[in-house]
Amino acid sequence: MEDRTYTAIGSSNIAFIKYWGRRDDKINLPNNSSISMTLDKNVGTKTSVLFSDKLERDKLFINGKEENLGEGANEKLRFIGEMLDHYKKAAGINTKVLIVSENNFPSDSGLASSASGGATLAFLLANALDLKMHPREISIMARRISGSACRSVYGGIVKWNAGSKHDGSDSFAEQVVDHKHWPDLMDMIAIVDPSKKKVSSSAGHTVTVRTSTLYKARLQVAEEGVKKVVEAVKDRDFHALAEAVMRDSNNMHATMIDSWPPIMYLNDASRNIIYAVHELNESEGRYVAAYTFDAGSNAHIITTSSNRGKVIKMLEETGVVRSIIESRMGAGPEMLEGEESLIDQESLAPRHNRNPEIGKND
Repeated sequence: MEDRTYTAIGSSNIAFIKYWGRRDDKINLPNNSSISMTLDKNVGTKTSVLFSDKLERDKLFINGKEENLGEGANEKLRFIGEMLDHYKKAAGINTKVLIVSENNFPSDSGLASSASGGATLAFLLANALDLKMHPREISIMARRISGSACRSVYGGIVKWNAGSKHDGSDSFAEQVVDHKHWPDLMDMIAIVDPSKKKVSSSAGHTVTVRTSTLYKARLQVAEEGVKKVVEAVKDRDFHALAEAVMRDSNNMHATMIDSWPPIMYLNDASRNIIYAVHELNESEGRYVAAYTFDAGSNAHIITTSSNRGKVIKMLEETGVVRSIIESRMGAGPEMLEGEESLIDQESLAPRHNRNPEIGKND
């Protein structure tokens, strides 16, 4: 095929009801359904691909670092290689590909960078090769890279169905409402520690399922939580949403702490924010903010645009927040036309990293 670069941008998501623990580690099949809000491009991944017969092998660069797709690659990278072969076979080509991907937010710090990157890549390849794939198919492909990536294939509020089939064909995400349904819903991400977390999410999943005495009860709690959030979102009921979100975050982290050895993603700064959110809500006499934490210490504060100022003031007064990333609900991944590619087509190599913030915490 003719040498040409294609570029797309996608974004991360924040789970309101989280998935933690898998019934199949190899193809990322979760033990419970989950639901999330896709964020906007402030928390995004830009990815470019170049198919060229001049390339000797498939190459992948993430935040300026070349990753191994061959022998000895980790499970996630190995599947990216398998996914490339799947897409190429579907397109009837055997051309080698160069992939360059950059996040505009800290990686491996509990902000779901793998969700953003995985969804963007699965979406980009399908569109670059003009495969006319249904979003459900792209969601299943993204899930294999990172479980939560299957939700970032869509914008708005997205539910990931756990499914029950062994082959994962019924474990995919679907959109509950689009990003226009609740336009003033926001995620204020409080960065308290941008460094790489000590226990990876993949390792954490396995340890918790194997050792936590609380974990079995979590599965029922999570499934009930998904139903509550779907109803709250459709009704735009912030009170119901806020309580469901905070309770689920607490419940998931309780199973982590109950694991053996215990997994503690939250630190003193995280706990200060939890207390501050409850104090703010009590002082207002209603819910104006809700905290939730993925597998990391950085806080996601769910609020509405009318209460943005109160949340910023609250976070600043904790004295533990290094920076705040503001995000509204996003529309999902999109192809970029006429945008500068991350690939220098002449040299068949990544362009120099133009954003000093990208990748500095890897």
